[in-house]
Amino acid sequence: MKLIWKLLRRHVSVAQLVGFFFANLLGMLIVLLSLQFYEDVLPAFTGDDGVIKNTYLIVSKRISAVTTLRGEAQPFTESDIRDFEAQRFTQKVGAFTASQFKVYASLSMGGVGVGTDMFFESVPDAFVDIRWPEGIGENEVPIILPRSYLAIYNFGFAQSQSLPKLSEGIVSMIQMDIRLRGEGGAERWIKGRVVGFSNRLNTVLVPESFMQKANAELAGHTTAAPTRLIVEVKNPADDAIASYIQEKGYELENDSLEAGRVTYFLKVVAAIVMAVGLLISVLSFYILMLSVFLIVQKNADKLQNLLLIGYSPARVARPYQLLALGLNLLVLLLAWVLLLWIRGLYLERLWQMFPSLTEGSLSMTLRIGIALFVIVSFFNYVAIRKKINTLIPTSSRTMRRGLYAAFHAR
Repeated sequence: MKLIWKLLRRHVSVAQLVGFFFANLLGMLIVLLSLQFYEDVLPAFTGDDGVIKNTYLIVSKRISAVTTLRGEAQPFTESDIRDFEAQRFTQKVGAFTASQFKVYASLSMGGVGVGTDMFFESVPDAFVDIRWPEGIGENEVPIILPRSYLAIYNFGFAQSQSLPKLSEGIVSMIQMDIRLRGEGGAERWIKGRVVGFSNRLNTVLVPESFMQKANAELAGHTTAAPTRLIVEVKNPADDAIASYIQEKGYELENDSLEAGRVTYFLKVVAAIVMAVGLLISVLSFYILMLSVFLIVQKNADKLQNLLLIGYSPARVARPYQLLALGLNLLVLLLAWVLLLWIRGLYLERLWQMFPSLTEGSLSMTLRIGIALFVIVSFFNYVAIRKKINTLIPTSSRTMRRGLYAAFHAR
């Protein structure tokens, strides 16, 4: 082994090995850093404290000019709902139930009466982000309003009409007189009280039990084909959501696909950066192979002599394989040190923007780094062994010629 190492040192090109080392280090660092950055940044967009954290989609069918002119409705059929429920990203699906009767609400504030036509909708209670109060009377209905409605009133209507601005607490104390009018002149008066404001649902919401009873009493039926669905998804950043919505021609409220778009963009950028890193790693692999092959070629005669005197090809190849393995291991360790240092720098910035952000796991990046090390080292091992094996036929022919000449000389 010492003899082989002496032969190795005589023709080692330090410049070539240094070039391989830094090229491989750069490639490895780019691959690991891009993967880890993706793992750390993703919770900032989809986590509980993230920019995008909505797990509910409000879905409707696209309304075109043709359907508007024809007066056609765009309801969801039972097969549409079952198909939605069958998707891998779906947690559960609920349907909006619209009032099949006319609604008129009025109230008095400071001697000024205000009244307006309005509508009611309901969804299954599991999708409501505010708990319905218990103990509501027969002639009273709890109402949940979108928080945006209050902002529109305070900063739009009230300001232009010189009306007082209202807080959520004050609105919850006001009772409304509501008239429900159905088919055939059927009419019913009830009291309405706002019990909360929702950020999730952009509609005037009442309990589903009240809606079914009122539709049956005033419209003669309890259900109608829904025109909107509320869908709870497992992961709002799933790319399959955007693909499915576009394929079906559906529309979403409040640009609910923003999470999917942002995550898709992060994945594309991370994939491009990783591809660049892998390309650099492949080029560095060829640099190392050229360096080793050059050393082997310069030592071809001496290595053939070693094979002739009884050294096995595996033993002759081992120093070169250990050299490649050592360089690859050093690259992996140094890449990890640099990764942890750079990661600490950008995590400080992320924590300033998202104080409750949970950093991503290092396990995936560790496994990828080890996998790259194993793959590159394996190919180094095989390539070096094949190069040494190419010296065997020449040495064998030389040995046969020597034995043939010695036999005839005798």
